[in-house]
Amino acid sequence: MRRKIPEVQLGSQGLKVSRLGFGCGGLSGIYKAPLSHEAGCSVIKEAINRGITFFDTSYHYGHNHDNEIMVGKALKQLPQEKVQLATKFGIFKSDNLQL
Repeated sequence: MRRKIPEVQLGSQGLKVSRLGFGCGGLSGIYKAPLSHEAGCSVIKEAINRGITFFDTSYHYGHNHDNEIMVGKALKQLPQEKVQLATKFGIFKSDNLQL
């Protein structure tokens, strides 16, 4: 019998997410060779089957939005009301930047 990952409230607006979040960066080559989109989608589906509902992606995870595209493909096949998605953006330093 699989144990369900418990949910917790995130913030003060009533949003509930799984206590354990899934960082998607490893799917698209942050730590080692990237997975195919098919394999990455399978991993995300299995995470949801095990009770994970909170996923983190970013433009910086992979090349040419690859991670965001992979996560999007997986989520299109799943009930979106069960999933919470987090993202972020990076800041780049430039010597030519003027404010």
